[in-house]
Amino acid sequence: MQDYVIELRETVEKATPRLLALGNQIESEPEEPGRWSRREIIGHLIDSAANNHRRFVLGQLEDNLDFPGYRQEEWVKVQRYREAPWEELVDLWQSYNLHLARLMDAVSEEIREKEHRIHSFSEIAWQTPDEGKPATLDYLMRDYVGHLKNHLVQIFGKDAM
Repeated sequence: MQDYVIELRETVEKATPRLLALGNQIESEPEEPGRWSRREIIGHLIDSAANNHRRFVLGQLEDNLDFPGYRQEEWVKVQRYREAPWEELVDLWQSYNLHLARLMDAVSEEIREKEHRIHSFSEIAWQTPDEGKPATLDYLMRDYVGHLKNHLVQIFGKDAM
C-alpha cells in the first residue's frame, strides 16, 4: 500500500470526528471576504474528490493523463454549500475519500508509475510538476492527498493534521 493511501485513510479517520465536533452551527459565511467558509471548503473537497475520482479511473484506462479542469468557484456556488447541513457534508466527504483510498490502493504499480508525456497537470494539479517532464498517475494521487490536507489546515489551523 502506498504511503499516500495510508496518509489519506489516516487523515480521514482523524479529521472526521473533529469535523463533526464543529457541529451544524459552524459558520456559513467566510471569515474573510473573497474566501470560502468552512462549509464551502468541505464542499470544494467533495468536488475535488468527484473530479479526481474520474481522473483516477480514466488514468488507468487511457493512454494519456490529459484531463479537463473544472470551475471550482462556480461549482461551490451553484451547489450552495453554505446552506448544506454540516453532518451531511462531512459524511459525504468521508465516504468519498475512503472510496478513493480503496481505488488508489487497487492501482497496480505498473499503471501508477507509467510515464505519460501528454498530461494536463500544469492546469489541474495542486502542485504542478516540472514543465515538460512526463507525469504519472502516482503523482496525481499523491498531489490529491496534499491538496486535501492543505484545505484541512485552513479549517483546523496549522497543527491540524
